[in-house]
Amino acid sequence: MGKQLFPGRYTTDNDEDMVVFIIGMRVNKRLAVRKWLPVFKAMPRMIRELYENKEELGFLSMESFFGLRTTVMISYWKSTEDLLAYAKGPTHLTAWREFNKKIGDNEAVGIYHETYSVSKGNYEALYGNMPLYGLAKARNHRMITPDIRSARKRLSGVK
Repeated sequence: MGKQLFPGRYTTDNDEDMVVFIIGMRVNKRLAVRKWLPVFKAMPRMIRELYENKEELGFLSMESFFGLRTTVMISYWKSTEDLLAYAKGPTHLTAWREFNKKIGDNEAVGIYHETYSVSKGNYEALYGNMPLYGLAKARNHRMITPDIRSARKRLSGVK
């Protein structure tokens, strides 16, 4: 059974600040499985912890994508402070220390992250015939009405 679809066009409220955090890895040497597999396997433990402690950690939601060489996880957070506090927490610190001990500057696997602090009113979303997805899982999911049909109007914060 798939996720519930919401026919029509939907958006989210944009009346709160938030942080978008993008993190991922790239397999640079496919045969170096012993190097990149531990990096790949470290993420599920953190994702589980985030979902089990959402309110306490300031975590809102996330989506993951897996390509042939590159993975990406887009996550939404209440604040930069929440994200940084998680980065300093025991689960992430353990994974980070293991990465540096086992991989460090070995070019077999690459990692990256980007952080965007977004002020209220400076983001908008559109979901057409979709299940709850991305920001719609993190913010109030609501139908697009004629008064907010355009991205410009959704960005203006009309409710």
